[in-house]
Amino acid sequence: MTEPGYDYWLLDLDGTLVDTEWSYTREVFDRVEAELGVSFTDYEAEVLWHGLGGDRDDLLREWGYDPVAFWEVFDALDDPVERAEATYLYDDASFVADLDTPVGLVTHCPAPATDAVLERLDVRDWFDVVVACDDETGYKPSARPLDLARGDLGVAPAARGVYAGDGASDVGAAANAGLDSIHVERHDPHRRGVCVLGDRRVESFADLGVTHAADD
Repeated sequence: MTEPGYDYWLLDLDGTLVDTEWSYTREVFDRVEAELGVSFTDYEAEVLWHGLGGDRDDLLREWGYDPVAFWEVFDALDDPVERAEATYLYDDASFVADLDTPVGLVTHCPAPATDAVLERLDVRDWFDVVVACDDETGYKPSARPLDLARGDLGVAPAARGVYAGDGASDVGAAANAGLDSIHVERHDPHRRGVCVLGDRRVESFADLGVTHAADD
């Protein structure tokens, strides 16, 4: 089931297992624009939401925005309930329900939104541990959030683990934590603007040979 034979799995959330309807993403950026008196193109909003172009703070500075001010306003205006209502599961995400190893979720999605999304999609029981990154846990590509997750999972130091995500920071975090990485490419690489090279690169988790029980 868990090809290629990992003792435990860690996974990202947004862009990896779930995504958000574009209409909500655009609405949040419209709210931020009104609050800060700035303007974001659709391209900038997409890149920032999905982290397509690398470090988002660096991109904000490059485009002339103050990252601290942006995130303070963005987090205040990104309503957890509204976000959850606009969030959907990728079809290939269902394999997680049948993984027969410890499974952890490590996400940059804020804790209130993470909780709301997991509850609405009824997938909280897929995960033994949930780590929503913040200033205390640190942020990917730091290894710390992944280290906290596997510590809570109680896996042995020599256990073979993997972290699966859709972004460069996910691959970097896996490398820094000494884990294999799986990069699932949910976006046109040309639109991303950078090449993300994980240990495995797939367009769908089905490419790994992992399946949900309903498909067997």
